[in-house]
Amino acid sequence: MSESFGVASLENKNTWKIIEEELEKPSIFKSRESLSPEYIPDQLPHREKELRELTSYFKHLVTTPGSISQRVLITGRVGTGKTALAKVFGRDFTRLATEKGYKVRYAHVNCHRNRTLYNVIADIGRQLDVPVPSRGLSSKEMYDLILNYLDERDEYAIITLDEFHYFANISGPDAVYFIVRTYDAEELFRRLNFIFIAIDPVKLGFLDPTTEGYLLRHLVKLNPYTSQQLFDILKYRAEDSMYEGSYDDEVLRFIADFEGWDKGGGGNARHALEILHVAGSSAEADGRSRITIEDVRKAIMNTSREILSVSEAIRDSPIHELLILLSIVKLLRKTGRSELKMGEVEEEYNAVCEFYGEVPRRHTQVYEYVMNLSRTGIVQTRSSGKGQRGRSTLITLPYGPLDVLEKYLDELIRKKIQLGL
Repeated sequence: MSESFGVASLENKNTWKIIEEELEKPSIFKSRESLSPEYIPDQLPHREKELRELTSYFKHLVTTPGSISQRVLITGRVGTGKTALAKVFGRDFTRLATEKGYKVRYAHVNCHRNRTLYNVIADIGRQLDVPVPSRGLSSKEMYDLILNYLDERDEYAIITLDEFHYFANISGPDAVYFIVRTYDAEELFRRLNFIFIAIDPVKLGFLDPTTEGYLLRHLVKLNPYTSQQLFDILKYRAEDSMYEGSYDDEVLRFIADFEGWDKGGGGNARHALEILHVAGSSAEADGRSRITIEDVRKAIMNTSREILSVSEAIRDSPIHELLILLSIVKLLRKTGRSELKMGEVEEEYNAVCEFYGEVPRRHTQVYEYVMNLSRTGIVQTRSSGKGQRGRSTLITLPYGPLDVLEKYLDELIRKKIQLGL
């Protein structure tokens, strides 16, 4: 009895010692949140011009409210600040409108997470606090309910549909038409106004010319960031997130020059901030209170631009879509081949589901998930065609490294399972 108690006490002391040592290590971060992709800053360095453009487009909401239903398309590569621009504009515009006595609301809908017209409209209603029944109404009936609710309360709304290209590809032109052409047939007060966010207008090219014309009429294009612009952004975020003395301008300049568009990089602020975060974490884990250039070099090696782009695209994907993507990655690593057949991916998917304790979906749903991944460019698919026995869908991934992607997917899936998503 006393012996087992002694062993337990020793284990506790060892545990306490480990925790105590970690707590006593120098701290670099005062707020990691300020470097996260979801963080919306107070200021947007080097997006002042675009902020003015948006304000000009929606100025009617405080001069002649209800006169028009504005539609604006924001485009730009990954990491150019499209989402942050829309959210900062929506946050501050509605505050200023309220101060002037106008009732303007803002809703930001993620169209990757809300893939159907019904879910998009339901999320708009939820964010605007419209009492929409959870079941029993069609998309049009819900939409009419939202419009009537705004009429009754004499309110206006700016709705941002983020990752709109995804919604357009999955839900099709009829769903896009329904949203984009709101108010076309009715001479009423226009209560709803829209911001659409898409990576590239070309991805919307399958729409009918009139609908496409509506979207391209008011365009705000965000160019990739230059090295100097990224340096300014990194400095602003570093001051928010890190303790003074834990970094210097040389570290920030090194990252900015690596990622700057004018220096041959992607011009991706998100990637630059991720490098800074990883470099800081590495220094902190080593018990140091200052980031070195070597920490940055290691962080660059451990962060892939391609993986970062993919992680942005799949973050809100349903868990079984992620399980299928993980199956593709695992199988490509195991076989060393460049392409896989749909049947072998499905077989691997069943094994992966068993590993994570998930019930596999049927063949038709698996096929649909693969097509969704293909439509958004996460995987590439083609028909096997002639020269092969039977016809099959062939699947490949045009990027890497696969080991990093596999690790990321495993962490994301475990997190979603833990949260019950």
